Amino acid sequence: MLEVSEIREKVWEVKLNRPEIHNAFNDELISKITATFHNLSKNEKARLIVLTGEGRSFCAGADLNWMKSMVNYSEEENKADSEKLFDMFASINNCPIPVLGAVNGHALGGGMGLVSVCDFSLTHEKAKFGFTETRLGLIPAVISSFCLGQIGENHARAWFISGEKFSAAQAHQMGLVHEVSSLESFEQRKNDWIESFLQAGPVASRASKRLIKDLKNESDLKKYTCSEIARIRVSKEGQEGMNALLEKRKASWNE
Repeated sequence: MLEVSEIREKVWEVKLNRPEIHNAFNDELISKITATFHNLSKNEKARLIVLTGEGRSFCAGADLNWMKSMVNYSEEENKADSEKLFDMFASINNCPIPVLGAVNGHALGGGMGLVSVCDFSLTHEKAKFGFTETRLGLIPAVISSFCLGQIGENHARAWFISGEKFSAAQAHQMGLVHEVSSLESFEQRKNDWIESFLQAGPVASRASKRLIKDLKNESDLKKYTCSEIARIRVSKEGQEGMNALLEKRKASWNE
C-alpha cells in the first residue's frame, strides 16, 4: 500500500503502491502517508524525500470502494473524514525536508493535491492531470488551498469548475509541475534532480523552505530577512560554504 525506503544515503522514497487501482486513496493509505511524513519530519539527517507512485499512475484520487462506504455518511462524518485528508496534505506541505514529486503518471482529483504540496514536481509527457471532482458532482475543496498557490485563481476557475483533464504540457504552463520529460528519460531526470537538490547545504535547504512559509506571516520583512541571512552566514554550514567557495573546493556536504 505504501513503500518507504532509503534509496540512497539520506534520501527517502515514499511510494504509493496500489497500482491495480491507480494508487487511489482510502482511509488506511491516508493514515499511513500522514504518519510517514510526521515520522520523516523528525529525521534530522534526511536531506530529501521523493514522493512517487508504482505503476502507470501517480494517484487517481479517492478509491471508489472507499467512496462507496461513505455514501451514507452524515455531514459531520464527512467533515471528520475530510479533516483527515487535509491533515495528510498538510503533513507533506509542512514537512521541513525538501519533497521532490516524481509524478510517474496520471494525477487526478486528490492526486492533484499531492502534486501541489511537493517542493518540486517532475512528470513525463504521457501523464494526464485533472481536478475531476465536479464530474462527480463534488468540489475540490480539501485540496483547493494547497493547489491555488501553485496555479492561481485564473487557472483554478477554468479547471476546478470544468473538471476537464489536461496534458502535462498544460500542467507545466500553469505552474503545477516544474518540468516535463519524455517517458523514456523520466527516471534519469528524477535522478538528476535528486543530485541537484543534494548540492544544496542541508541546513540551508531546510531554512530556505521555512523562509518561504514564514514570509507570509512576517510583518517586518526587513528585520526578519536580514536577521535570517546574518544567522545563516555565521553558522557552521554557512562558514563552510563560503570558505569552500573562496578556497575553490567542494563544500563538505558534497565530498
